[in-house]
Amino acid sequence: MNSEINETIGQSSYKELVEAIGKALSEGRDKAIQTVNATLIKTNWQIGHYIVEYEQKGKERAEYGAELLNRLSHDLTVAYGKGFSRSNVFQMRQFYLAFPKIQTLSGQLSWSHYLEILKAGNELEISFYTKQCEIEKWSVRELKRQMKSGLFQRLALSRNKEEVLTLSRQGQEIQNPQDIVKDPFVLEFVGIPEKQVYLEGELEDRLIANLQDFLLEMLCKGLHKSSYANKFIMQSDLN
Repeated sequence: MNSEINETIGQSSYKELVEAIGKALSEGRDKAIQTVNATLIKTNWQIGHYIVEYEQKGKERAEYGAELLNRLSHDLTVAYGKGFSRSNVFQMRQFYLAFPKIQTLSGQLSWSHYLEILKAGNELEISFYTKQCEIEKWSVRELKRQMKSGLFQRLALSRNKEEVLTLSRQGQEIQNPQDIVKDPFVLEFVGIPEKQVYLEGELEDRLIANLQDFLLEMLCKGLHKSSYANKFIMQSDLN
């Protein structure tokens, strides 16, 4: 009896041992990945910084030189191996230009996140998607989906200039539980000017008016087709 109890206790202790080791391994691997990612981002930023500094040569703005990137790509690949294709070197340069202050870089985002964010059309979009990735903890796949759907443009559609700037700096803030399920709509077809704030009732009136116009147009087209069909039938009967 005692041996059975001891065996049960031993099995329980062993299971806890395995779980503890597994937890330690998982945490260690996560920290290692975070460290590698932070180092990669910092290194790529520094490379971009050196390139832009070289291009500026004391001037206020850097002059883009395709030949410099081609030469750098070749020489760095010869000296240090893979990872320095022309496109990679170009991306490092763009990374620094988009984030000139290293303090603004987020430790939560991977290099793959930043590569996608750099595809945004302007500084406001870049700032917005960076902040939104931090807030929502988006995967790279989710970031791609949101950018492809034009999330920033849809959110900015009915906001004034000041609100768009706030949106780019702070991201989309959830004010109440209903905001989580609300999805911004593309309302260009209503003829609503961009960068303007609208009350819910006003939007509703515009939508109803647009729907009425659409239905009247379809009705007129239907009557026209019906009239044409009746005329065709009457002519056929006469013939």
